[in-house]
Parts: sequence; structure tokens; C-alpha cells
Amino acid sequence: MKIEEIIKTISTVSIEKKILLNILYTQNVISEKFNEILKPYDLSTEQFNVLRILRGQKGHPANMCVIQERMIAKTSNTTRLVDKLLAKDLVTREVCPDNRRKMEVSITQKGLDLLASLDPLVVEHEKSFTQNLTEAELQELNKLLEKFRKIK
Repeated sequence: MKIEEIIKTISTVSIEKKILLNILYTQNVISEKFNEILKPYDLSTEQFNVLRILRGQKGHPANMCVIQERMIAKTSNTTRLVDKLLAKDLVTREVCPDNRRKMEVSITQKGLDLLASLDPLVVEHEKSFTQNLTEAELQELNKLLEKFRKIK
């Protein structure tokens, strides 16, 4: 369905506006579907992102700065997210032995188990959005989106 039909406009929309509307609308569709996956697990997208970052640490703790710089949504309140994950026993937080002002965060076994159960659902989610595109189209779309983000 064309974006003009989705937003029910009868006026002419510039190509630049169409592209931005398409990207924003598509991002919302993807997010809504992903939130449906996470809802039964009482996780937000941002909390899921923190858990994935911590799993990627391969058993090594990460401080708040490391987590923040790797977040997809840079505006997320990392401390609040970690507090919520801590309350669910999905992460641990300890004072850094080398710098008492730093907090080190690690994923717990419970957090790892949760991600392991979510992994196949996430893969299915990703495939559902990419199934209509060929490998070459996926590569080209990825390349174009990376190029699109380079603002002068």
C-alpha cells in the first residue's frame, strides 16, 4: 500500500516527504510488532536492547557509558532501564573496583535464559519483514539506509 493511501492524503506529496513518511511509518509497524513479542515477557524494547548489549559482553560487565553508547535509542535513560532490569533479577550492578564512581552491570543467568527464549521469536520477526525481498534487494536497502543517514 502506498504511503499516500495509508495517510489518506489527496494532495501531492514531495518525494522527500514520501520517503521520510515511509521510513517513519515502517519503523512504527516494526516497533508495534516487536512490542507484541516482548509484552508477555514484561520487557520494553529498550530493556531488551540493554540485555542484548550485556549478553554481547560475553560475561564481562559493562558500565553505564558503554551501555548508553551502544543503545539504538540514544535518548534512553540507561540508569532507569538498568534499575528495572535489576528489579526483575535480569542484571546485577556492582561498584567498579578500579573506580568507585562507576557502576558495572552484568547480565544474570535469568537474563540469558530470557534472551534464549526470545531469540527464535526475534529471528521470526526479522524474517517476516524481509521475506518479500531478495538477498540483493536486502543488501541494497541496507546500503541505501546507511547512505540516507549521512546528513551533511
